[in-house]
Amino acid sequence: MAIDLTRPAPDELRAVLTALREWQVEGAPVQLHPGDLGWAWQVGPERLAGLVRTWSRHGRTLAVGFLDGPVVVRLAIAPEAGDDEELARQIAADVSDPDRGVLPAGPRAVEARLGPALARHLSATGWTAGDPWQPLRRVLDEPVAPPDLEVVTVGPDRARDCAAVHRSAFGSDRFTDDRWREMAAGPAFTEARCLLGLDENGAPVATVTVWSAGPGRPGLVEPMGIHADHRGRGHGTAICVAAAAALQEMGASSATVATEATRVGAVRTYVAAGYQPLGEVRDLALDAS
Repeated sequence: MAIDLTRPAPDELRAVLTALREWQVEGAPVQLHPGDLGWAWQVGPERLAGLVRTWSRHGRTLAVGFLDGPVVVRLAIAPEAGDDEELARQIAADVSDPDRGVLPAGPRAVEARLGPALARHLSATGWTAGDPWQPLRRVLDEPVAPPDLEVVTVGPDRARDCAAVHRSAFGSDRFTDDRWREMAAGPAFTEARCLLGLDENGAPVATVTVWSAGPGRPGLVEPMGIHADHRGRGHGTAICVAAAAALQEMGASSATVATEATRVGAVRTYVAAGYQPLGEVRDLALDAS
């Protein structure tokens, strides 16, 4: 029963999103979410399709990989396939061999949080613990109190403000209002909400986008940022509370996020907003030098 590695066409991305939604299970590790592809939709479906890989058996998708940067692939695996030895063996071979078209030669990393079989196969072939990540979750079984910040939902009329806050927060000029519109035109955004926090003077100070995977499933916070000129005033905590409230309104069972463990300030912000740290996880890395 061969495992097929494929690169989906742009018009096949909807099916990939459907699989990712179905794999979001409460209590499972925080893994690749449809919102991750939804956020990346800003580059356009043609380019995004070139960054996605799927592993299937008899036409049924069992794993999805997203090339989040030139040397990192982020994975989601169907919950029932976490201990599928054949699948694990094939994924490990594909990410280890540059000729397979997943990762290039040289140092590379795999984010695989669900799938003990895959971790075993990668470890057996020289992959070791890489960068640490801190997943967090806020369960949404109790009403979320309103945040201490005015929050509005972003539409095309507010795209420029949202993009400006994001650029300031992350020190990057890549995210523009045109990219926001491209993202918002994608199919994943039908189950998403982009929020903008305003201070007492009406100035945009914080932004967050939240992604639902459907009622009763974990939602994702991706990304969250505070304008560099307005940090240290509690806006980060407030916008994270607003994110949880938005996901609760959309029927999500929890609000989840994963941030680099070294970003201590970000972790503290999420904790202050009621998100509980889960066990720290590490990428698997291969130093091919």
